[in-house]
Parts: sequence; C-alpha cells; structure tokens
Amino acid sequence: MNVWIKKINTKIDIKNNGIELEVCAPSGKRLGDLVISKAEIIWCKGRIDRKNGKKYSWSKFIDHMESK
Repeated sequence: MNVWIKKINTKIDIKNNGIELEVCAPSGKRLGDLVISKAEIIWCKGRIDRKNGKKYSWSKFIDHMESK
C-alpha cells in the first residue's frame, strides 16, 4: 500500500478534525482516505466524503482489533 498524509498541523496532538491519510494500491489506484480524529476513525472508500464514510469509535475499533 502507498499511504500519504493529506493534511497535518504543526501540532502532534490530534484535534477534532483529525488527520487524513490517502491510501493507494501499489499500482497507484486510489483506494480511499482514512480519517483519524480524537473521537473516531473514518474509512472513506474511493472518493466518498468523510461525512458519508464508515465511522468507528475508538472503543469499537480497539474491541474489533483485540478480538482477532
């Protein structure tokens, strides 16, 4: 996978708007964006806007990852 940071503030703390990562396949095909905020993680497949992406709270994400 190829992953880029699309926006990043000078601070390290993740705020409400979070950071947005662009995710592309090795072929260069855009797969989507991953938005990480202090409240949730949002996967935006393709060119879906973040308000229409799949949202996961941190607790739901951690529970899912630890259950595997």
